[in-house]
Amino acid sequence: MSTPVEKKVDIEKTSSFGSSGEKRATTATGNDVDGDGRRYNPDGIYAENELYDPAADDTLHRGLKSRQISMIALGGAVGTGLIIGSGSALQKGGPLGLLLGYAFVGFVCYLVMVALGEMAAFLPHKKGFAGYATRFVDPALGFAVGWNYLMKYLIVTPNNINAAGVVLQYWAGGREVNIAVWMTVFIVFIFIVNLLGVRVFGELEFWFSSIKVLALIGLILMGIIIDLGGNPQKDRIGFRYWQPPNGPMGTFKQDIVQNTSLATFLGFWSVMINALFAYIGTELIGVTVGEAENPRRNIPRAIRKTFWRITIFYVGGVFVIGLITPRTSSFLTDATKARTGAAASPFVAAVELVGIKSLTHLINALILVFVLSAANSDLYIGSRTLYGLAVEGKAPKIFAKVDKRGVPLPALILCTAFCGLVYLNVSSGAAKVFTYFVNLVSAFGAITWIAICYSHIRFMKALKAQGMSRDDLPYKAPLNPWGSWFAMIITSIILFFKGYDTFMPFKVDTFITAYIAIPVFAILWLGYKLFHKTKVIPSEQVDLISGLQQINEEEERYILQEQQKGPRTWWQRLWESL
Repeated sequence: MSTPVEKKVDIEKTSSFGSSGEKRATTATGNDVDGDGRRYNPDGIYAENELYDPAADDTLHRGLKSRQISMIALGGAVGTGLIIGSGSALQKGGPLGLLLGYAFVGFVCYLVMVALGEMAAFLPHKKGFAGYATRFVDPALGFAVGWNYLMKYLIVTPNNINAAGVVLQYWAGGREVNIAVWMTVFIVFIFIVNLLGVRVFGELEFWFSSIKVLALIGLILMGIIIDLGGNPQKDRIGFRYWQPPNGPMGTFKQDIVQNTSLATFLGFWSVMINALFAYIGTELIGVTVGEAENPRRNIPRAIRKTFWRITIFYVGGVFVIGLITPRTSSFLTDATKARTGAAASPFVAAVELVGIKSLTHLINALILVFVLSAANSDLYIGSRTLYGLAVEGKAPKIFAKVDKRGVPLPALILCTAFCGLVYLNVSSGAAKVFTYFVNLVSAFGAITWIAICYSHIRFMKALKAQGMSRDDLPYKAPLNPWGSWFAMIITSIILFFKGYDTFMPFKVDTFITAYIAIPVFAILWLGYKLFHKTKVIPSEQVDLISGLQQINEEEERYILQEQQKGPRTWWQRLWESL
């Protein structure tokens, strides 16, 4: 690194931070700038490239509308973890364990989301979670979080493409075509969608997520009707499956754990692990911040709706599943063994039990929409995460380049190339290796949640240390400061004990895939820290100003443009509020 220039640079930065809305000017002196454009605080602690977003012509475009962000947030909050993965959780935890586990982890997910929302509304930059960790904690943590999150999406994108290919094998026509052909078609499809720009992506995801919402509402209503006797057998089920021999709580394998109380607890704990995997992905709205129109209004609106989505779709969904599907059913046992397409859904087990087999084809088609939507958004998030790392100087600069549509093309091409991992599953020998990759996803996601909470804790401390009130923020996260501490501790506990079953008996391969993400994250964090000699930024020196003027100006331009469009009709206002 070149020797810092002796000249001191005075930078006047303005922010609209303040309860009365007035501009507050702050002069930051003593920032050394070296020949590489790196900034340092007076103590030489904060060493980062550019705290500002790149120029408008060289960066992501803010093209995501309010309704699109809202639906993308919803699409990230509901997925195959509910419609498919809840089956195995019901077997292990029982209907009551399933309900309590998903409700508890849903509350933790909500705390993570509001913490993210507070930071994103204050500083809606284009660098994702890594940017908040870099700015409010330590550049080393930002590096580790960014690459950790990128690795998650390099793995989960091909996983969802593989799932889409498997879903098509459910139908005879789909089995006539080699699964590798379907995988190739899906890879090309999601690449083209992402290549066309954020407006096309946002519109497609809006409709994908709308289908998800309607599908889940339909399945929940179907379950209630079946439970109340609206089925071919005219059998009113009620809470029958909460009674013996099923019972409200499940158990771990009692041929391994003979103690009934311990087996019941371990069965419930497996639901917690399953629920964490199901909720992972909700945080992806934090990556869309950089391409959101008027993010200080739209991001908080999307975050506030998260609570009701979790309550209605997840908690309501698993409650209905526990009513209509007995955990000891042979249909459910066969489904969880199959783990593919409609066969793996507890909703299918329920309709099979009451004799409505024709619905399995519809549910399978809905699952196809779910996984294609997930693969599409996964590729988007992966490319934007890599872009954010490159903008911060934590990845090669070529990945910070965007085309005229604001698409980070080099980052998109690399992330698409990793979709080639899906072809591992074409040969039976490599399928096991591919499964190992998939098992890493929940660990990578849990680490991201922990980093978001810790970044928010440090953000709150910095505000207090610098005499700023959280009451004046564009969005104030409820239930804080203790909420972020609670979510961080609980997520850490679930992460630490998520591989408990690998010891019963001990299995080396599953143990490694359950825990390898933790040392990988530690190596990334420690390696960057030792190489760049970074330190945790003191709360008094956390930069809460840089880049805010640029964001304020973008917001003012957007508001002015909206005012020039004239008054909206009631239909336009309704459409925009979705």
